Amino acid sequence: MSGVYDPFLPGPFPVSARMFEALDKTRNRVFPCEVWSPADAGNYPLILYSHHSGGHRRAATFLCTHLCSHGYVVAALDHSEVVAPELMRNPGEAPEQAAARAEAVIASRVPDLRFLLDQMPSSDPIGIVGHSLGGWTVLATPDVEPRIRAVVALAPAGASNPRPGILRAKLPFHWGRDVPTLFLVAENDVCLPLDGMFEVFERTPATKQMVILRRADHMHFMDDVEKWHEAARNMPATGVLAWIPKEMRPITELCSGEQSHLFVRGLTLSQVDAVLKEKEEAQRFLAGDIEAELAARGVEVIAHH
Repeated sequence: MSGVYDPFLPGPFPVSARMFEALDKTRNRVFPCEVWSPADAGNYPLILYSHHSGGHRRAATFLCTHLCSHGYVVAALDHSEVVAPELMRNPGEAPEQAAARAEAVIASRVPDLRFLLDQMPSSDPIGIVGHSLGGWTVLATPDVEPRIRAVVALAPAGASNPRPGILRAKLPFHWGRDVPTLFLVAENDVCLPLDGMFEVFERTPATKQMVILRRADHMHFMDDVEKWHEAARNMPATGVLAWIPKEMRPITELCSGEQSHLFVRGLTLSQVDAVLKEKEEAQRFLAGDIEAELAARGVEVIAHH
C-alpha cells in the first residue's frame, strides 16, 4: 500500500560508492576507507560501520547499501588489525605475545572509528553499526565520543565470560547520556552465545531493544552468509578455537542468508530512521509487533523484553 512504512524494501536513492586511503599520522597507519552516498547532492545523516575481528570494510555491503538507498551516508574502514603488521596473527607467537597483541587490537578499535569519523565532512546526526568485535566497538565508542546519537549492535562481543579464544573486550558503559541502542542477535550463535547477549543488553545504560533471529549463527550478519558459515564450520579443528566448527550446525539447518539480510536491513533501518531522522512511523514500527512483521515475510524472530 502506498505510503505505508516498509523498511525492508530498497530505498529510492541510487547508491554511489567511493574508496580512499587515510593516513593516521599519530599511529602511522594507512586505512582503506569506503563511503556509500546517495547519488544526488544533499545533506544526509552519517552512519559508521565497524566490521568483525579480522574482517574488512565491505563485510556487510548488503546493509551499508540498503541504508544508503534510504538517505544515509555510510562509511567504513579496515580496522587496525587488518592494516597494522604488528597486530596481525603470527603463527609462531608465544601465548604472552598473543595476549598482548589481542589487547592492542581491542585498544585500537574505538580510536579507529573516531579517526574515520574525523575523515568525514561535519555531520549531524550520527549513528554507528557494528558486528561481533565491531558490535563491541560501537557499544564502547559512546564512552568517549559525544557525537554518537544511535547504536545498532549486531551479535556484539563484550560479555564478561567469553568462550576460549574469543577476545576479552570489556564494556565500562560510561555513556553519561541516553544513546538509543538496538541489539540484533542470533539464537544459535556458537562464538558469542545468547547468554552473553542478554548480559550486555541488561548492562546497556540506554533506551534499548533486542530482537533475536531464530535458527541463526554468528555469520548471519555478513555478506555471503552460506559461504562464510560453511567455511568456518569446515575449517581445520585445531588450536584454541577448535571447538567452533565442532559445535556449528550445517547451514541447511539454519535460516537462509536472504532471511537474515532481510531481518538486519529492515530493523537497522528502522532504528536509525526512528532516532536519527525522528520518523514517527519508524518509532511506531519498532514499538509494534516485530515478530508478526517478520513472520509475514518468512522470518522467525523473538522480541526480547
